[in-house]
Amino acid sequence: MSTSVLYDAPGPRAKALNWVYSGVTLVVLGFVAWLVFSKFNETGQWESEKWTPFIDADVWNNLLIPGMIETLRAFAVGSLLAMVFGFVFAVGRLSNLKFVSIPCGIVVEFFRSIPMLLLMFFIYFMQPSLGITPTSIFWAVVLGLMLYNGSVIAEIIRAGVRALPKGQEEAGVAIGLTSGQVMRTILLPQAVRSMLPAIIAQLVVLLKDTALGYVLGYSELLNQVKQLDTNFHNLIPAAIVVAVIYIALNTVLGLVATWIEGRTRRVARTAAPVGHAGAVDPVADEAALAK
Repeated sequence: MSTSVLYDAPGPRAKALNWVYSGVTLVVLGFVAWLVFSKFNETGQWESEKWTPFIDADVWNNLLIPGMIETLRAFAVGSLLAMVFGFVFAVGRLSNLKFVSIPCGIVVEFFRSIPMLLLMFFIYFMQPSLGITPTSIFWAVVLGLMLYNGSVIAEIIRAGVRALPKGQEEAGVAIGLTSGQVMRTILLPQAVRSMLPAIIAQLVVLLKDTALGYVLGYSELLNQVKQLDTNFHNLIPAAIVVAVIYIALNTVLGLVATWIEGRTRRVARTAAPVGHAGAVDPVADEAALAK
């Protein structure tokens, strides 16, 4: 197919305008970068004594690496629970039974509507009334992450299932599958594959939301910025270093997500279609039985 059907190639004037827009954008970005650099320079943020702590092994061993570990621990447990929560309540909302779908819908909409920080506060301060002592900041953070992000993931999965052609569900029922089998073997695998970029994007949000534990005093990466500023009076350099660490973690997560997405698509593409090797051929089976 000619690409001109979908996209009109720019003419000389449009190309010239694109170059002008790109040049203006680069100039504006360069000016903003220079302005930030100069303001930091005026306040002494680039002085060597503010940055030398980051080449000290003790700073990494006692502050940054423990903070990174706590961030990844909250992310790992929170993302696992959020995925389970999302799958369970997505299937519940898609159920044909009203006494299942309606309560699941209420739960999802309720937790999607509450700010995550408020959820963390509520879970943390509710623990003593439930007889949980000492209170756990870690579980307050993780359960808050699970409830909010799990509700969002539930909606992502539900949207993926609803976007599939209706005929797939009808075909599954026609060959004798129950609604649960249709959901498990036909609809959910396709919905998860198609919505995988959105699910991964939500997990990236979950990783960044672990920083909200700072308000409760959870010892994650953002909390270490405060410790570094207390010890070395280098708030801006510490924030920049921690931001770079967050960028690196999110980049790694994105690369893993891209690999998983590519692998799932290759598996789906190499599955044997009807009439090819490995597929069931009813005509050949009938001929074999006749012999």
